[in-house]
Amino acid sequence: MIQLYHVSKNYGNYQVLTDISLNVEKGEFLYITGPSGAGKTTLLNIIFCGVKADQGQMLVNGKNVLKLKNSDIPYYRREIGVVFQDFKLLPRKTVYDNIAFAQRVIGVRNKKLKKKVWMALKMVGLSHKKDLLPLSLSGGEQQRVAIARALINEPSIILADEPTGNLDYDVSMEILSLFESANSRGATVIVATHNREIIKNFPHRIIRLNYGKAVEN
Repeated sequence: MIQLYHVSKNYGNYQVLTDISLNVEKGEFLYITGPSGAGKTTLLNIIFCGVKADQGQMLVNGKNVLKLKNSDIPYYRREIGVVFQDFKLLPRKTVYDNIAFAQRVIGVRNKKLKKKVWMALKMVGLSHKKDLLPLSLSGGEQQRVAIARALINEPSIILADEPTGNLDYDVSMEILSLFESANSRGATVIVATHNREIIKNFPHRIIRLNYGKAVEN
């Protein structure tokens, strides 16, 4: 489903990724690990088309995504749900509106939108907090809102960048359970993390980045 061939990325004189080749099967759950600065976030951003690789190819469902026109990238991203460590919620919008925001942007109509948001809220157990603002929620609840926002469109690919980085053990396990559920429904899930506990409790294939190079564990 996702195939990277000899992908490299520099920021100025600093080479973040070096000759990365990687194959992720449809429906797979993959961890990307490594120390801070190893290139985990950059690799996810390349898959998301947030940044462009300097060298190499990336095929997603057989299409060379690195050659997409800028006008085609938003349509490609509709198949991807992204979850960030710092949540990236809109502070002045309610839980409901945060989850609904991107769907409104792409023109989902109110009746369908309401049903989709309600299902996403139920999925993450936050139906009773739909009218609250993000700052009134705990860190774990904010992350669940971010996950609901990522999953509302039933994406075929889910990318999560250190999704448990600021959360305690119990909440981290709850968050990973949500990704496991999405994976069981057919989504391809890629989680960048340095959290050994979640890897231990939810074992899957691991790719380790070290000095910008990929090593399979």
